[in-house]
Amino acid sequence: MINGTVRAQVDKVWDTFWTGGISNPLEVIEQITYLLFLKRLDEAQTSAENRANRTGKQVSNPIFPADTDPRGRSYGDLRWSKFKDFSREEKFILFSEHIFPFLRDELTQQSNGEDSTYSHHMKDARFTIPNSSVLERVIDIIDGIDMTGRDTKGDLYEYMLSKIASAGTNGQFRTPRHIIDLMVQMTDPQPMEVICDPASGTCGFLVRAAEHLWDSPDMLTDQKQLNFYHYEQFHGYDFDNTMLRIGSMNMLLHGVENPVITYRDSLADLHSTEEEKYNLILANPPFAGSLDYENVAKDLLSLVKTKKTELLFLALFIRLLKPGGRAAVIVPDGVLFGSSKAHKDLRKLLVEQHKLDAVVKLPSGVFKPYAGVSTAILFFTKTNSGGTDNVWFYDVKSDGFSLDDKRTPLASSDLTDVLERYKTRTTTEAERARTDQSFLVTKSEIAENGYDLSLNRYKEVEYDEVEHKAPAEIIAELELLEKEIVDGMAELKDLLR
Repeated sequence: MINGTVRAQVDKVWDTFWTGGISNPLEVIEQITYLLFLKRLDEAQTSAENRANRTGKQVSNPIFPADTDPRGRSYGDLRWSKFKDFSREEKFILFSEHIFPFLRDELTQQSNGEDSTYSHHMKDARFTIPNSSVLERVIDIIDGIDMTGRDTKGDLYEYMLSKIASAGTNGQFRTPRHIIDLMVQMTDPQPMEVICDPASGTCGFLVRAAEHLWDSPDMLTDQKQLNFYHYEQFHGYDFDNTMLRIGSMNMLLHGVENPVITYRDSLADLHSTEEEKYNLILANPPFAGSLDYENVAKDLLSLVKTKKTELLFLALFIRLLKPGGRAAVIVPDGVLFGSSKAHKDLRKLLVEQHKLDAVVKLPSGVFKPYAGVSTAILFFTKTNSGGTDNVWFYDVKSDGFSLDDKRTPLASSDLTDVLERYKTRTTTEAERARTDQSFLVTKSEIAENGYDLSLNRYKEVEYDEVEHKAPAEIIAELELLEKEIVDGMAELKDLLR
């Protein structure tokens, strides 16, 4: 984690934007993303030049060539290490007239046509920093932050993302890191698995999965595994170009060189090229209500006839998974007990044709202050041949934070217990009673209940016997109390005479 000094420097960057007139958090993040990307480009070229000096070979396809850009400015001036010492006014002109046209129009060509995720998402980059003093101050602060550690850059960027204080459009909101951590640990991604988040946003799930995999024993010594990690393992889709830029930068700063983060309207586009492609899906899709049928991909409607986005996303996940592939997805409570034909059909599909592993009910304040919606995490495996014998349920009462808008850290959390019990769901968990915080429910019982997956349908509540006083005794006590009040009032009146 970043230390307090770095955190204070990031806060200064943020304050500089706000006092400079940029108050939209996403716009602040976007402008910082461009600056960090420029710093990264310079570092990459410096590293290539050092390598070339050691080997005696020329740098092939340099990011910043030796000649000038179409407007006559040396490409060398566009490097962070060079322009950071320019005057305030010169920097501003350089960014307006040279650097952003370079990011938008030339970067792909400069890298000899190889379109990396990052250069691809810079094609519509916009420079909105309002004046030269804000630009200079932000460059100075970023330049002074020590980002030499592999984890520091990612943690720093994540800290900035945590400042996105308002919910996005279409029901988007940022998934808390500790919930993502739980889902990643429970699904335990493996080194050569292809991982996808079809509603990737800031790529929080992919970042956590990447961190989980980085600790694999052979990651640094197995070149095939390492190449797969950097170029093929992580896939994210979103239809918001700003989020694609932010998400891909989040991956880059967490050490993944070229993840596949692409523009895609996951519910509208056909999925023939993506079908059965992924081993693991981790997602918290937006719950945006309903879509018109004409805006929904036909291959999803063939699986479930509905306009509800949360059901369509579930159908999408089933379609995208390889047989044997696993999913951990956050759904609104309504998916668990909704009474429409589409709700029932989809739950039946999960239980009867695939393997529904677990339903983890989350407390309703988990997404505050963004939303108070009640949610659960579904864990399932695509089999195409059934396999559900029992479904494991867990009732999370505390995620380690207060459930009001403040989300104050608490001393205790159920999340460690969730993970530990999940590992034993087929053994010791089978002995638990329905009154416990977790328990198993058989497939046949779920079928008898119309494939209802709400925890409260199956949980048994123990009531403590309470002995109440007899009505006559209560009335006598009330009469005595009334007499004491009347006597007290009379005494008060005597004192006032």
